[in-house]
Amino acid sequence: MAHFAKIDDNNVVLTVLTLDNKEIVDAEGVEQETLGQNHLQHHHNWPAEKWIKTSYNTIGNTHKLDGTPFRGNYAGIGFTWDADNQIFWPPQPYPSWTKNTTTAMWDCPLGAPPSLPDEQVSQNIAGTHDWEYRWNETLHQGDNTKGWELTDHLA
Repeated sequence: MAHFAKIDDNNVVLTVLTLDNKEIVDAEGVEQETLGQNHLQHHHNWPAEKWIKTSYNTIGNTHKLDGTPFRGNYAGIGFTWDADNQIFWPPQPYPSWTKNTTTAMWDCPLGAPPSLPDEQVSQNIAGTHDWEYRWNETLHQGDNTKGWELTDHLA
């Protein structure tokens, strides 16, 4: 199956549809995105150039089945198509996070969350707590050296 994202004039994904591969293969047996775009325009009355092929098996610029990643991420409703970088971007999680075109994901300004302290790990394993680090944008905006907060979801 071939997957195509329908985008609006602001490049925001409205929906994702599937096509049988026979709709996108030319006479020589080669996949052609334009064949799918033309088919979708004809059957869904939406401009061909507003249908962008996407890969169901690509996330974070990695192909789940060890194939070649395609367009950064599988498109989802609300994602944004970036034609310059050929990436479908998920919505920005926080205003301070920035695009990473290598991973096709948003980067936190302070990097990955810290590791849980041993005491919290033990409490999680025991099931008495559910500790994790969560991003706090308000905290970060007040002091750009802070942002990760240790949170217990069972408290």
